[in-house]
Amino acid sequence: MAKPMRIKLNRKGVRQLLQSRELLDTCVELAQDAAARAGTGYEADQGHVGQTRVSARVFPSSAAARQDNYRNNTLLKVFGTGLKVRK
Repeated sequence: MAKPMRIKLNRKGVRQLLQSRELLDTCVELAQDAAARAGTGYEADQGHVGQTRVSARVFPSSAAARQDNYRNNTLLKVFGTGLKVRK
């Protein structure tokens, strides 16, 4: 039997990748696309570089959008993580 291949990640390199400007731009672009798909009243922020990774968020910016998200789970549906019913 052959020995299994081992892979050792360069932790500093992975951290630099997760905090890179390119990844931040991609996250912001995805958040803006999701906000546009959600409809009027939803906005995306300009992203944030945290201690471990970048992030961007989508949020309802108006009262009507908050109510729509509360009643219809709009943001969950936009991101494709809506509740799935088992059969």
